[in-house]
Amino acid sequence: MQIFYKVKEIQDYLTKFNSESVGFVATMGSLHKGHLSLINASQQENKITICSIFINPKQFSNQEDLIKYPQNIDLDIEKLKSVNCDIVFIPNVEEVYPNKVEKEFYFGVLSEVMEAKHRPGHFNGVAIVIERFFEILSPTRAYFGEKDFQQLAVIRALVKKINSSVKIIGCPIYREINGLAMSSRNERLSEAEKEEASEISKALTYVCQHKNSHSVTELKDYFMNRMSMNKLFVPEYFEIADKNTLVPINNWSEAKTYIAFTAVNVEGVRLIDNMTIIN
Repeated sequence: MQIFYKVKEIQDYLTKFNSESVGFVATMGSLHKGHLSLINASQQENKITICSIFINPKQFSNQEDLIKYPQNIDLDIEKLKSVNCDIVFIPNVEEVYPNKVEKEFYFGVLSEVMEAKHRPGHFNGVAIVIERFFEILSPTRAYFGEKDFQQLAVIRALVKKINSSVKIIGCPIYREINGLAMSSRNERLSEAEKEEASEISKALTYVCQHKNSHSVTELKDYFMNRMSMNKLFVPEYFEIADKNTLVPINNWSEAKTYIAFTAVNVEGVRLIDNMTIIN
């Protein structure tokens, strides 16, 4: 496995693979099985797989959240070696942003609802860094987890906006045995808190199973009330949205396919999750 820290070095190395397909997995480190599943998906479809580890300051509006974001580079490298990742790119901020970047991306409703509403500027920062990585690495395909479903939609919109040829591949959410969606942020939770946090997926499952017997409003109220009953939780939002547009709905007649989205703070750790509602 090759490890690079400089843009020029990795670009020089990649010239030997100009005619080969290159898969890319962008991460902020603190890797878990969900990340490794993205590596595996890339390996199935590409000659070379690159994983980046870069905590992008531009997607954090909350500086405390940036400071507390878990980091363990040495362990991450060992995990990537264990799954035979070809290349790891670990640039610093100066490498990724050698010049001041003041771009403003707008993705319509994706820039206004749910995560975008509660984390102002977040998706603009995501778009900036992904465009930059595509510029540096010129991948054939890029792989993103569906836990960040709105982010995945934003990146697909970005590719269209910048006329990129990179194919965006969404990969299923990886969950713990108790149902908790795997996340780097879970490292900040104790084992007992992780068990409590599994209530999020259990409540989402209830919502998905009761679409035919309850209204959208009833299920939204149910979810928020169930979260509020747990003294460890501070629910931030819960929405049921059109799966294709991500526009939140108030009645089932407003869409044909749906996803339930939520963000819940568990002892100060912000967790997001989503689940498709099957008709």
